[in-house]
Formats: sequence, C-alpha cells, structure tokens
Amino acid sequence: MIINKSNRKFRPSKKSGVIITEKAKIYLKHNEQITLIDNNKNQYDIVKKSWGYYSTPSINKRLKNNNHIVCIVKNIENKTFFLFSVNIKKKIEFNKYLKKNKIKVIKWLT
Repeated sequence: MIINKSNRKFRPSKKSGVIITEKAKIYLKHNEQITLIDNNKNQYDIVKKSWGYYSTPSINKRLKNNNHIVCIVKNIENKTFFLFSVNIKKKIEFNKYLKKNKIKVIKWLT
C-alpha cells in the first residue's frame, strides 16, 4: 500500500456549493483493505481485488452492524447514478441532501 497525502479542494457540482477536501490517495495491491472509521467507531471497508473492488462491506451484515444501509440513487439533472451508504441515524439529513441536490433513490439494497 502506498499513501500520498493530499489537501486538494474541489467542487463536485457548481450548483451545490459543497467543497470537498481530498486528504489522501491510497494505492492498494490485490487483497489489501482499508478501513474507514467515523467518530462513532462505525467501520467501512474497501478491499482491492484482482478484478476490481469490494466497494462496501457485506450489505446485510457488517454494513448493517455499523449502522449503514445502501441505496442506488440517480441525479435527476445530469442523469448519473451513484451507490450511497447512509447512516441509519442520519436519514432525515440524508433526505434533505437528496431534495437539495435533486437526487432520487432508485432502490434500497437491504
């Protein structure tokens, strides 16, 4: 694994006003994993495989045990799809984000 620290700032969308700060670029070899941990000690794993990535922990077990649910969403304006992992305790905040950014939930993966 190679970690390159970064502090690059960018706007994913001009309309949203959100600024994202990229903190690092992590280069993984096959079968290496990184674990992201939030302030409540909920974990989110990403594993590099020879064929691509396990982008989320198991949806019906580990992700659920770490207070997250997954959905496929579509940005209505530019017709792009995303896979979101949503903290169960933050669904009201999530719904406000969807409305503000004109995003529609296509399917909950539970």
